[in-house]
Amino acid sequence: MLPLQRLELAVSIAREAGDAIAEARRRQVFGSRYKRDHELVTDVDFAIDTLISERLAASLPDEPRLSEELSPDPQVMRDAESLWVIDPIDGTVNFAHGLHHVCVSIAWVSEGKARLGVVHAPFLNETYTALCGQGAWCNGKSIHASRTGNMARSLVGTGFPYRRDSRPPLMRRLMAVLEHCQDVRRNGSAALDLCDVACGRLDAYYESVSPWDFAAGLLIAREAGARTGHLYPCPDGIPEDLYGENILVASPELFDEMKELLRAADANALSLS
Repeated sequence: MLPLQRLELAVSIAREAGDAIAEARRRQVFGSRYKRDHELVTDVDFAIDTLISERLAASLPDEPRLSEELSPDPQVMRDAESLWVIDPIDGTVNFAHGLHHVCVSIAWVSEGKARLGVVHAPFLNETYTALCGQGAWCNGKSIHASRTGNMARSLVGTGFPYRRDSRPPLMRRLMAVLEHCQDVRRNGSAALDLCDVACGRLDAYYESVSPWDFAAGLLIAREAGARTGHLYPCPDGIPEDLYGENILVASPELFDEMKELLRAADANALSLS
């Protein structure tokens, strides 16, 4: 199947999944629990993951999937030449609380590189798409990342882990950024934060997340002209487009300054520990 056909398939599936998410919110009949004692998951997450997996399997039965609920084994990242990376609901806490920053994220990765990305936000009526080397779009219109180089005027997105004991080391990063930028936003969906960078609503974004949280959004931001990378070298054997630790995405003019700022905050935290 050609990349454009794959993109059309992914968009169709993401929109169907978005309709199911919106209907589940309307009906307000779903259970929830905590996995790993701290991360909220609902019945809808599993239902949407199942829907997406079944639709992909019907069209591409032999291609493996990495998905948050049904197929979360990271080993597949090392082994698969062709891989679908799926987050059925990015922003589950937002979904459960009635907030709008909720999306379906679907990426296709081939030979370790993200080739297409779809992020569909049913409550915002926005569908972001990208094909490697061909640009990025929102609702069919071309989008472009910010070109700001003024840190003091920049708006930065980030997020925090659900484990409370993991948060204190990140506070120094947050304080460093707040001291230098205009303000910080924490919207609760990594995929949509990346799409906000892609269309210039945010000037930069940094966080550590799972592959399904960022694979599609990273490509969308990159294709829109943002610079993408990591604060530190990635380990051998894991494709950079699937390695979620210490991601940094920013306007090209801000990237190096943001990287230096965040690394300096880490160094200060280590010196005080």
